[in-house]
Amino acid sequence: MTALLFTALLLVLIMLRVPVSFAVLLTGILGLLHLGTGQQTIGVLETAAPSSVMSYTLSAAPLFVFMAHLILMSGLVDALFSAARVLVGRVRGGTAVASVAAGTAFAAVSGSSTASAATLASTSSDQLVRDGYAPRTATGLIAVVGTLAAMIPPSVILVFYAITAEESVGDTIVAAVTPGLLVALALVGALYLLVALRPHDVPRGEASTLAAKSRALLPALPILVLFGAVVGAIYTGVATPTEAAAIGCLAAFVLAALRGRVNGPALTKAVVDTVKTSAMIFAVIIGAEVFGHFLTETRVADSLVAAISGLALPAAVIMLMIGAVYVVLGFFMDQIAIIALTVPVVLPIVTELGYDPIWFGIFVVLLAEVGMVSPPMGLNVFVVSRVTGRAPGEVFRGALPFAGAILMIGILLVLFPELVLWVLE
Repeated sequence: MTALLFTALLLVLIMLRVPVSFAVLLTGILGLLHLGTGQQTIGVLETAAPSSVMSYTLSAAPLFVFMAHLILMSGLVDALFSAARVLVGRVRGGTAVASVAAGTAFAAVSGSSTASAATLASTSSDQLVRDGYAPRTATGLIAVVGTLAAMIPPSVILVFYAITAEESVGDTIVAAVTPGLLVALALVGALYLLVALRPHDVPRGEASTLAAKSRALLPALPILVLFGAVVGAIYTGVATPTEAAAIGCLAAFVLAALRGRVNGPALTKAVVDTVKTSAMIFAVIIGAEVFGHFLTETRVADSLVAAISGLALPAAVIMLMIGAVYVVLGFFMDQIAIIALTVPVVLPIVTELGYDPIWFGIFVVLLAEVGMVSPPMGLNVFVVSRVTGRAPGEVFRGALPFAGAILMIGILLVLFPELVLWVLE
């Protein structure tokens, strides 16, 4: 009951727009004071909180964020969209398929869903509308494609989950490749379902010559090489995730320099934005560590494991119920906060059901993508709405069928966990 009351307090603070990191930290402190003494609470703050961020593995997160900002600075995203559009533009819905392809490629070097959504909105949404796509379809698709950055490695969210769950960062990143590509294919499938239902919303593109395709593809190759180098180095064991992230930062800086995009103001902005994002992540981690100590004292995880183990339901059904809770949480909270608050409690239940912790991380991040395009928060929707000038409600409606496609992949992963784990065997 104590854990439930303080969790309710946490949700109230979040709904009152208190920053998540401060809401979690405050709730954890009040909970510890309720259970113990002021001296014990100070002891947790002095030891557990700082030690939670003093991790070599965690240093991969700000490096991946910095790499994403350097890629944005290089301007290569425009080349990605142009190349994809020329390659597949002639088929019906070709420009939209190009947006999915460009978003998938950009996600491979971004790691930030909101940055990906904002960049794709500025580069491709106007082109989609000019080509004759219904504005709600164009903006909704872009908002959902932006969420791929949470799934396609190297993802900051995946790194954060691996550290929270005390699993291998490298294995978690590599395991996400297949599900990420499945989500991209599911978005294309949802697009062609719209073609069948509303053909006027999804027009045919323009054909291009082989020479034009070759010219368009060449500028986009560096990003594909960068992705292969970073993920390949992790997969083969040549480099740790932190080392691979550092290599990626260096390569991204060189690419930006070769394109003449490196200057004082741009580099300063990349560094400042990286520091802001990293500080937010670290603050949430510290708050979650304190709140986690409170939950440990209440023994709520043990009680939940015992209660769920006694349910006479198949493991897959229980996982789908847990997944539904994560979808609802995604309506109100961001991905970092959801992982920080729930994984320490829910992971023992998942392992008791026989599911792999790395699989669960992919599953959680997949469902968190749905929350990023669902009301009332729907962060990616509001980002795309602001960039394109379209009403949020219009973008939400356009995103609905594509969010449904992501949920279908989530169900598929529950039924066939080997889709995630085969690469680790």
